Amino acid sequence: MAVSKATKTEQLDEIRQKLEESASFVLIDYVGINAAQATAFRKNFREKGVHYKVYKNRILKIALNEKGITDFDKFLEGTTAVAFSKDPTGAASSVIDGSKDIPKIKIKCGSLDGAFLDEEGVKALASMPSKETLLAMLLGVMQGPVRGLAVGLNATIAGLARALQAVADGKN
Repeated sequence: MAVSKATKTEQLDEIRQKLEESASFVLIDYVGINAAQATAFRKNFREKGVHYKVYKNRILKIALNEKGITDFDKFLEGTTAVAFSKDPTGAASSVIDGSKDIPKIKIKCGSLDGAFLDEEGVKALASMPSKETLLAMLLGVMQGPVRGLAVGLNATIAGLARALQAVADGKN
């Protein structure tokens, strides 16, 4: 089915916008999945705030090449869907989670902040914690010494109070 020039232009603009907004994206080969699997796969993306869509390879190639990204050209063959995410690990982890139940889903490649990732790179990215989780971990590490100081000072003050109480009890 032929796609009109206006539709192609709209899709090209949409891809450009997604490339600007996204920290990462993953190219996926979805050949051989049925409608129910595709629906479940898409639902997984929606729940995680990841934009998933099938585009024509030629339109994807034009949008990527306009940004000076040519590493993906050889992967833009056959069936290709793309998952865009504002979260650096969002697209990769969504693809990995969604493909656990659908073994026919294959990762072609991906990108993190403009850097090319092969299939293994996408899998490694998916195993990383999200930015929010990393920030929470960092905050916990930073609070450790302060918490230790507070506990130590509290113990010293409590010990002093017990000593003063013992002295006061001894005088009565």
